[in-house]
Amino acid sequence: MGERAAFFDLDRTLLATSTTHAFTQALAEAGVIPARSLPGAGLLGAAYDHFGESVGVMALARAAALAARGWPVAPVAAAAEVAAERISGQLAPYAAGLLAELRRGDVRLVLATTSPEHLVRPLAERLGFDDVVATRYATRQGVFTGQLAGPFVWAFAKAAAVRDWARAHDVELSDSWAYSDSIYDLPLLDAVGHPVAVNPDLRLRAVAVARRWPRLWLDVPPGVPKLAGLEPFDLVRLLARPELFPYARFELSGLAHLPGHGPAIVAINHRSYFDIAAVGVAVARVGRAVRFLGKKEVFDAPVIGQLARALGGIRVERGSGSLAPLAEAERALAAGELVAIMPQGTIPRGPAFFDPVLSGRPGVARLAAATGAPVVPVGLWGTEAVWPRSARMPNVFNLAHPPTVQVRVGVPFHPGATTASGAGPTRRRAGQAAPPPGAGPSPAALQAATEQVMAEIVALLPAEATRRREPTAEELARTYPPGGADRD
Repeated sequence: MGERAAFFDLDRTLLATSTTHAFTQALAEAGVIPARSLPGAGLLGAAYDHFGESVGVMALARAAALAARGWPVAPVAAAAEVAAERISGQLAPYAAGLLAELRRGDVRLVLATTSPEHLVRPLAERLGFDDVVATRYATRQGVFTGQLAGPFVWAFAKAAAVRDWARAHDVELSDSWAYSDSIYDLPLLDAVGHPVAVNPDLRLRAVAVARRWPRLWLDVPPGVPKLAGLEPFDLVRLLARPELFPYARFELSGLAHLPGHGPAIVAINHRSYFDIAAVGVAVARVGRAVRFLGKKEVFDAPVIGQLARALGGIRVERGSGSLAPLAEAERALAAGELVAIMPQGTIPRGPAFFDPVLSGRPGVARLAAATGAPVVPVGLWGTEAVWPRSARMPNVFNLAHPPTVQVRVGVPFHPGATTASGAGPTRRRAGQAAPPPGAGPSPAALQAATEQVMAEIVALLPAEATRRREPTAEELARTYPPGGADRD
């Protein structure tokens, strides 16, 4: 049995855009081509970015070999190295995780692209690819001749080139993968056993739906769909506005502490089923998506579960001991996402609901230690007045005297550093280097970090949250599910 390989297209697949601009800029800086761009080049590039490949665009790409006639090879190679450094930083957020996952499975990585090999090979090497299948320009005595050294690697010719490569390297295509955005790569996708449509153009999307091929967008978590460049969370952001919840009033503070970009772990206390909506209203002000970890019952429910997955939620099966949710959360953080966790795991019930000391699970501390991402504490108060646990629905008819919901966002911190609550042995705030990687924190360190996270959340709650008191029987009843059931 032969080896397995994964063949990746480049533009609009591993990258959200085209590499043409980066290569052109590097060639101009190297003095290979004039610095002045061609008329209409920007418009052509924009059309490619939005709609993908076309016969016209590929005809221009084919003619580029002739335009390269007389170019010296050495400065072009230097320009390719410069472009590779720039482009490697523009990889789609989830692309690196996908490549790493395939590598761990002993799958050979091959960049299969129409772009000239002399320009893309340094990029492929920088990204950790094993080989390149690409269009090759002919050279003679250190100069490009204007001819091709082999086929123009596009459409059927790309599939043929991949087959030739597979035969030469003892790779079994029926057990291999291909990733592309373009309908013109349909011959390549048909040639492998595991075709994947990535950021597909409209025609490839239709084929993928008809053939039940996986569809993937590498700028959002796996399973999150996109249409016209928008994901479901973009719609949620439009709906997460205070005026659309007339049965609640919102007091939002500290929103500037929510980072506008980059990874962060949002740690929130849990009081009500309305908590998600309250946090959504706050995060919507930042204009970012947030990926929630939620219990499996939500993801297994009809309709609601499908929506949760489409929003990039992460399913947690409490009590299973599985580390899969944390691994998924780590991938999201590596992609620069906001990941939201309620470390209490569930809404406290009975007397525990009124305890001024919050207990948490170590998930936040584990994630922070594994990724170095800062923790952003969020204190919620009053959500239980909008939707108590004892009710099946929020009180949407309370329009005359809606309860006030407080959402306070604290300063980002790294567990183990001195924080606003005074916890932590050393001072290290967000933006500073995380501890060096090692075997992971000890159970005692995880416990201390978890206590610190919960203390930071408590510090954001109103004074009444810190006072012990005896709740009334009516207050206690509101903390249990309908009928007083003992299960979530």
